[in-house]
Amino acid sequence: MQQSRERVTSRRRPRRSKVPEITLYFWIAKLLTTAMGEATSDFFVYHMNPYLAVISGGVVWALAMCIQFKARRYYAPLYWFAVTMVAIFGTMVADATHVALGVPYYASSSAFAVILAVVLMAWHASERTLSIHSIYTPRREFFYWATILSTFALGTATGDMTATTLRLGYLASGILFTVLFFIPGILKRFGVLNGIAAFWITYILTRPLGASYADYFGMPKSFSGLGYGKGPVALVLTAAIILVVGFLTITHLDIQERSAG
Repeated sequence: MQQSRERVTSRRRPRRSKVPEITLYFWIAKLLTTAMGEATSDFFVYHMNPYLAVISGGVVWALAMCIQFKARRYYAPLYWFAVTMVAIFGTMVADATHVALGVPYYASSSAFAVILAVVLMAWHASERTLSIHSIYTPRREFFYWATILSTFALGTATGDMTATTLRLGYLASGILFTVLFFIPGILKRFGVLNGIAAFWITYILTRPLGASYADYFGMPKSFSGLGYGKGPVALVLTAAIILVVGFLTITHLDIQERSAG
């Protein structure tokens, strides 16, 4: 009887979410990490052995995931460290698919889109929801991060496809994805999309959006960039991320309310 009461109490006890609330600061941090991941990945791949760079990125990414999964609640520095490593490693995976394996960007974009769709369908079939306000079990957290990694790989390939294969250049690609970034929110406002669909579409678009501007600032002028260099761009973006995450850590503005379900 006592054990039964304890189980009921445990089920009713509010559970801590493992992810942040979606605020303006979330999107700022997300865009900064996507841009930083692009610049950092390119810097390491082109300034050291590319195979060693990818392996090293994978090891640090795995470490970040282990730390995040072991955490009992959302903690801004741990979460955004994990997102940053997904940005770096996801970029490396997408770039390696094109550079090392010779897969065209349109093919890799299609492949990553299929992978993302499979992950989302498996998540929904298992949990009956794709809401980021329900990430408080290990299985849901696994699906959440699998989705995020897929979105980064897809976004990287798509951004490179528009900039190079379609020859829009980095600035034009950035402007294109800036416009697309706001469309899901507008459609949600008019009832065309629900909140979950609008969130994930917007989330996917942050990757090519941030990466396009990072490439625009970092790539040489001969490649339609401003020529500031990937290293300096990565350092500036890293400093910006530290400031934003530090602010969120102090203010707790991105802490979700506890959920009993």
